[in-house]
Amino acid sequence: MEDLKTTVRGKILQVKDLPTLPQVLDKVTAMVKDPEASTEAIAKVISTDQVLSAKVLKMVNSPIYGFPGRIGSIQHALVLLGFNVVRGIIISTSVFDMMVQVMRGLWEHSLGCATACTIIARRAGFEDPEEYAVAGLLHDLGKVVTAVQLPDLHKTILDTVAAKDLTYFQAERDVMGFGHDRINAWLARHWGLPPNIREAMARHHTPQLAEFYKPMSCVVHIADYLVRLFEFGNSGDDQTAYLRPEALMELKFRMSDLDKVMDEMADQLLEVSDMTF
Repeated sequence: MEDLKTTVRGKILQVKDLPTLPQVLDKVTAMVKDPEASTEAIAKVISTDQVLSAKVLKMVNSPIYGFPGRIGSIQHALVLLGFNVVRGIIISTSVFDMMVQVMRGLWEHSLGCATACTIIARRAGFEDPEEYAVAGLLHDLGKVVTAVQLPDLHKTILDTVAAKDLTYFQAERDVMGFGHDRINAWLARHWGLPPNIREAMARHHTPQLAEFYKPMSCVVHIADYLVRLFEFGNSGDDQTAYLRPEALMELKFRMSDLDKVMDEMADQLLEVSDMTF
């Protein structure tokens, strides 16, 4: 099993095989580390990729991030949302085409999860709910990468879901000995994502084990559960997920809070379902 883990990890981390992260992102990441680089200069580099810019602006103006006015430029998006959020959007929209090809319904599930994360984070009174939304948007990226890099293994996982009536996550562990949460951790480290988003991606199934950013892991866990409850999109199976009570306790949520979150979700998911690129 350890050999399989090493093999799988090696194949998955050959991210150069994935047409996911545009070169613009490397440039921009380097610029962010330079204290002399202005928001204007960073925005200019992102704007050189017109398709990407259009996708980012479409995403930042969606109900997911909750800005009532129009965000008209990449620079405006960077000022309002911060680099971590814009970078997360670039990664997710770059992977979007692959999501659509390899896992039907996963993009909708991811958008739904991002929407729910914003609503939950706001209700819990957290600052920067947009960062929680990015963690929601990226929480299933490991599934996409497995499907693209290891299609045979992906097919075995889906067959196991059907044959044994398991969740996708259970089937992954059955087949590989670990799940997309582990793959998320590798990818997030490889791509240098911020530690709070990285931990939420790695711990959204086990938020009680999160060490440093437990609230974010709990928000993504609850969001994932609720989006599945709504049957919005598809994350690889049609099972009911398990909601960890620790996640609700961490956010000091009662069932009445969940009801209110679901009411807001019902309104917003209709708008989000129209978001294709």
